Amino acid sequence: MTRTLITGGAGFIGSHLAEALLSRGQHVTVIDDLSTGSLDNIRHLVGHERFRFAIETIGNEMVLDRLVSECDVIFHLAAAVGVQLIIQNPARTIETNVMGTEAVLKAALRYRAKVLVASTSEVYGKSERVPYSEGDDITLGPTSRSRWAYAASKMVDEFLALAYQREHDLPVVVFRLFNTVGPRQTGQYGMVIPRFVQQALAGQPLTVYGDGSQTRCFCNVRDAVRAIVGLSETPQAVGQVFNIGSTEEVSILEVAQRTLALTQSRSAAAGDPIRLVPYAEAYTEGFEDMLRRVPDINKIGRAIGWQPTIPLDETLQQVIEHYRS
Repeated sequence: MTRTLITGGAGFIGSHLAEALLSRGQHVTVIDDLSTGSLDNIRHLVGHERFRFAIETIGNEMVLDRLVSECDVIFHLAAAVGVQLIIQNPARTIETNVMGTEAVLKAALRYRAKVLVASTSEVYGKSERVPYSEGDDITLGPTSRSRWAYAASKMVDEFLALAYQREHDLPVVVFRLFNTVGPRQTGQYGMVIPRFVQQALAGQPLTVYGDGSQTRCFCNVRDAVRAIVGLSETPQAVGQVFNIGSTEEVSILEVAQRTLALTQSRSAAAGDPIRLVPYAEAYTEGFEDMLRRVPDINKIGRAIGWQPTIPLDETLQQVIEHYRS
């Protein structure tokens, strides 16, 4: 029976992953310092005979060593999350991501545990070549713009993980997540869909940053978890990088309009249900955003036969129900 460790397992994606692994009969341990995760996300799992958790940072070498010594597979999801947090705390972002990943890889090497490292579509930077493919060149902005610190730190995570695989033959898989959404995601760190849903349910105007023409592809967390689990069970995935995301491209303005319609919000009855907010006001002067972000998912399709199955409107409905309840 597989024994798994999820770093950042009390987070939005980690908690859904824990559920999926338990349903497959695995033993699941979660380590999370609750800096961005929440005990509420895993409260329903506490007491399960194959589930346990530690409220601790992965920077605690003694605790991490013990947990890794007792597992076969590590899903490394612990990281700084959300554009807002990254802009406000760039030093913490870099340290959390790079040092955290190094600590996990060192511990994994001691016990030969398999590691799946969560990365992000942010590593594609401001490349205009769409859809983004795993082998594409990458274009980042200047070091004076803190938003690129996150992308660079996650690139270092990837370099480090792949270096451990090549130099030490450690079984490592890297996956890049594109705008994963669903129940339990918080709008606290700038995540757009939970923010829209909370504003709509409160009858407030929906705040769209920029002019709303920027497009994204939102992938339901259940689809994303299915992909992550599939990669963990595929030996051929070791030493490789995979995109995980939806290819249903939609503008942020349209997401706001769909949210208003699905919630039947009082905001829609108001004179101005959508408020456009300049990036400089939302984040910081000189903030750069990508006009389009679309993944090429052919590689993961070939590797494990994965495709997303849950359309955006269904995902929005799930988030709405979550906040209503």
